[in-house]
Amino acid sequence: MAAHETDSVKRSPEVAKASSSDGKDATSYVGTPAVGTSKAAAAAGVATVGPADTVGNEQRRRLVWSCVAAFLVAWFVAFLRFFLPRTLFEPPTVFKIGYPSDYALGVDTKWQQKYRIWVDRTPDRLFVIYARCTHLGCTPDWKASENKFKCPCHGSGYDSEGINFEGPAPRPMDRAHVELAPDGQIIVDVSRLYQWPKGQATHFSDTGSFLSV
Repeated sequence: MAAHETDSVKRSPEVAKASSSDGKDATSYVGTPAVGTSKAAAAAGVATVGPADTVGNEQRRRLVWSCVAAFLVAWFVAFLRFFLPRTLFEPPTVFKIGYPSDYALGVDTKWQQKYRIWVDRTPDRLFVIYARCTHLGCTPDWKASENKFKCPCHGSGYDSEGINFEGPAPRPMDRAHVELAPDGQIIVDVSRLYQWPKGQATHFSDTGSFLSV
């Protein structure tokens, strides 16, 4: 009896041969297959093949990668803006404005927007007024009909040569340095200004504050 039981134990392996319906041997599994194997997945009724690669899946993948790429680009731009210097591009302080013969008597405003200056010509001289109110730094307007400059901010008034006569402006508007280039054109340097401080001597007759014409 003991020998018969021992023989039965030895003859109960995990894999046993069974006859198939067509007469060939087929492999049958006894017990539960190891977890993590394809046999275990099949035994549990779980598909061992991934989902079909449909058009919807492809579009979702493209959308995800597009979002990732956009994030990386935005991060890179922010990185550059943080480490690169922020430069303010301002107009040059030294420039040419043509020949003295290009200007008639009176105030010429064609360079106001580009260089913030007015070219003023009188019978004996030509000078350049820097278009900045001496009160709080606003840009006055030239009123040709009234023959004066008028600040729109606080009402300061200047005559045609930039001399203050009304409002809170404490002194005349400044004049820029002018000289003639070798080609005969007028060179203006707005980094060098001539002033007439209140109660002091004027610098409007200094060399470089005007051109004789």
